[in-house]
Amino acid sequence: MSLNLIKLCVGAESVEDLEEWIGERLAEARARGLPAEQFHTTRMMPTRGAELLDGGSLYWVIKGNVQCRQRLTEIRPFTDGDGISRCHLVLEPTVVRTHWQPRRAFQGWRYLIAADAPADLSADSAGWQVLPSDLRSELASLGLL
Repeated sequence: MSLNLIKLCVGAESVEDLEEWIGERLAEARARGLPAEQFHTTRMMPTRGAELLDGGSLYWVIKGNVQCRQRLTEIRPFTDGDGISRCHLVLEPTVVRTHWQPRRAFQGWRYLIAADAPADLSADSAGWQVLPSDLRSELASLGLL
């Protein structure tokens, strides 16, 4: 069973915002001749890295609900210019939408066991994506999404 991370997606209003941000960052990297890869920088180094890289994902909380995930592909520790230890969580740039799961705000990231992670949306669930986000949020809070 894989282990996952969960993190607030600060600044994103929707999954579409996150996807747009990823696309812009990848295009910037390509334009600068850098590898086109997506990563999230964090101060804390996960101690359970092997479990995370065994099929784990980073689940994003957007506007109070887990709404999507990205598969973790690598964890790269480094020291920044100020001498502070950090790490890059390297992610597949593909965003996989999940069933919405309400979450309260928290700082940093948390481990998320597979049994507690929301399921991916199936092709049958694709119709939910066209609903306005406030309606999706209300349906999620009622356990209907």
